[in-house]
Amino acid sequence: MQSLDEALERLLSTVQPLGLSECMPTGDALGRVLVEPVVSLIDVPPADNSSMDGYALSAADVQALGSLLPVAQRVPAGVVGAVHQAGTAARIFTGAQIPIGADAVIMQEQCEALAGEGLGSVRVNAAVQAGQWIRRRGEDVKEGATVLAAGCRLDAAALGLAASVGAAQLTVARRPRVALFSTGDELVMPGEPLKPGAIYNSNRYTLRAMLQGLGCQVIDLGIVPDKLDATRAALREAAGQADLIITSGGVSVGEEDHLRPAVQAEGSLDLWQIAIKPGKPLAFGRVAGAWFIGLPGNPVSSFVTFALLVRPVILRLQGATKLQPRGFMLRADFDWPKADRRREFLRVRLNDAGGLDLFPNQSSGVLTSAVWADGLLDNPAGQTITAGQLVRYLPMSELLA
Repeated sequence: MQSLDEALERLLSTVQPLGLSECMPTGDALGRVLVEPVVSLIDVPPADNSSMDGYALSAADVQALGSLLPVAQRVPAGVVGAVHQAGTAARIFTGAQIPIGADAVIMQEQCEALAGEGLGSVRVNAAVQAGQWIRRRGEDVKEGATVLAAGCRLDAAALGLAASVGAAQLTVARRPRVALFSTGDELVMPGEPLKPGAIYNSNRYTLRAMLQGLGCQVIDLGIVPDKLDATRAALREAAGQADLIITSGGVSVGEEDHLRPAVQAEGSLDLWQIAIKPGKPLAFGRVAGAWFIGLPGNPVSSFVTFALLVRPVILRLQGATKLQPRGFMLRADFDWPKADRRREFLRVRLNDAGGLDLFPNQSSGVLTSAVWADGLLDNPAGQTITAGQLVRYLPMSELLA
């Protein structure tokens, strides 16, 4: 058996980015990977502006608490070129440009507005320092700065940042086309009668959802019968449409596991034994112009193996630079007294005390554990766990998106 790290290194050194891109509106690019960096052509903000509703003034005009200043003007957002008059204050609103010559803003909660001639006056009830509550031109982004690098996966904040520098269009990697099918005569689809010996095909739904969450265009080829000719035909069909083929089940060496000889007949295949639990068998190869990865059939094994090994490959195809999930050291609030010779990925959940609880049944067939959990505990081979011990926690948010 080879280690997870060895298998992942082989996958990522073999699979290369597709190198295909498209230009699309910024608002539609959520989850996509940037091919070209976003460079700002402007300062953000473009001018000094107020971060509060209040009064713009000169700090030198407030000599003591309770200083009274006439309000000379009103400056809402969008007004340009207002000029500060010495010895006065300007009513100003969040986002409005600071009048030329003013050097501070005091929030309205620290003032008392008084009626009178014109716009009245304001009593300043707090100390004022030059520069307070002013957002300076370019303090967020300087003109010419690269705000988003190539290889960045675009989340909501990144899209907002791109928009803030005026980027209406973004050049992103083309979505990977992934063909998906399951093998097994025992599989039926939800809604169909469950005959004796049959099981519903959960992997089709789990894997499809995980692929969609990674921005893939999914080509769903359904369930393929356990026959060599049918499996070969499905592989040819998949390779004609996809960049990557994902299957679940049929990667063992039993008489009814036709996937291995089918891939070997249509292309090339390595069958790996990965030293992880759940999961162990992984098939990797190529069919015509498409990469092929065969996952184990047990639902949790398929889920975990996809998260650890397939997800980085899909991100690699898109040219992403961040491929590995982040792990965090947290406290185990349970005992795990029996070490395994394989590296274990236990289904756990963060509790209100900041520790981790363990799902009681860690079988590779219990998909309930993956729904209950909000992360995986990465337990090294040969390692027991004692309550109170620090362990490595991989959140599902790092593994599924």
